[in-house]
Amino acid sequence: MSSEPIEPVRQSAYEPSAARTRTPRRLAGASVAGVAIVVVAVVSGLVLRTTDSRKLKTWTDSQAVPTVNVIAPVRDASGPVLTLPSELQAYSRAPIFARVSGYLKAWNVDIGAHVKAGQPLAEIETPELDQQLAQAKADLDTAKANADLAATTARRWQSMLGTDAVAQQDVDQRTGDYAAKKAIVAAAQANVERLIATKGFARIVAPFDGVVTARDTDVGALINAGSAGAGQELFAVSNVTQLRVYVQVPQNYVPLIHEGTTATLTVPAYPDQQFAARVIASADAVNANSGSTLVQLLVDNKEGKLLPGGFASLQFRLPVEANALRVPASALVFDGHGLRVATLDTGGHVMFKSVTIARDLGDAVEIGSGLKPTDRVIDTPPDGLANGDAVEVATGGKKVSAHG
Repeated sequence: MSSEPIEPVRQSAYEPSAARTRTPRRLAGASVAGVAIVVVAVVSGLVLRTTDSRKLKTWTDSQAVPTVNVIAPVRDASGPVLTLPSELQAYSRAPIFARVSGYLKAWNVDIGAHVKAGQPLAEIETPELDQQLAQAKADLDTAKANADLAATTARRWQSMLGTDAVAQQDVDQRTGDYAAKKAIVAAAQANVERLIATKGFARIVAPFDGVVTARDTDVGALINAGSAGAGQELFAVSNVTQLRVYVQVPQNYVPLIHEGTTATLTVPAYPDQQFAARVIASADAVNANSGSTLVQLLVDNKEGKLLPGGFASLQFRLPVEANALRVPASALVFDGHGLRVATLDTGGHVMFKSVTIARDLGDAVEIGSGLKPTDRVIDTPPDGLANGDAVEVATGGKKVSAHG
């Protein structure tokens, strides 16, 4: 065996050098990739921010321009309808009061009963009046007896007038006494007839053909004679074959509604049915508190569908106003410049026009002057709108440029 020592295996000098070369290259590549990623992220953020800023500016600019609804004025072929609340009342209504005091003995009709003129409604017991009548009849009998005696005496004295037994003065006294007794008889007779007539009022009757619309008494009730305030209303009889319709007409429509003008009437109980009414009278005066005139109409009620005391809706068909244009009341602007309407000119900019109202229809008005049929009217113009402002027109829920 060789006695030479074995040398340890040494690493090649080439290998460590290659490893050291590869490591810096890898680090450099990773650094470049990282920088590229950062640059891309920054650039993307800037682009996104610029896009969002541009969108925000566009949205802000669009919101700064008002959006409006544009309508066209309407020229009606027929006149507008004036609808007013009205009140129905019976053609004739008679409250029935007692003319004599006493106790109600019986009543013959109740509310809703149809009665004829002269038909008994109730009867009143009148014990005090009966005693007064009996006393008056007794006084009449006494007066008649005294008158008969005075007549006999006067005739006797007149038969002795040609003799020396009586004087003319005595005969005249007896004759005068007879005349006075005859007058007392006439007064007593009149008193009896008055009490008999008063007794007749113990039987309460209907004043005309109609319907009993109220009964405010019952058997045994104490009845006090007198009208409203002094006595109690016992019954009310109303003639409802025709009804009176009372309506307050605004002052500016009074010249259009005169005697003979027709109208249609509707009531809540029959919403699909219309009743014809005719103007029969007008107050010809304006109520200072309401600025309206009371007008009375007549409506036929033979079928009995309309009830007195109820409320109804009355419609007048008004004549067409020449050259009048109708727009919603919400399109009007009233400010320091007066009454105006906002329109769009041919360039799509706001242009205010001064107008006058021919008729106020409530939710709409008729423009008498200042507006043309071709004008584009802005409905409910926004606050702060001025001449020359640019706007966007809303159609179908979308904004449309007023220029296009």
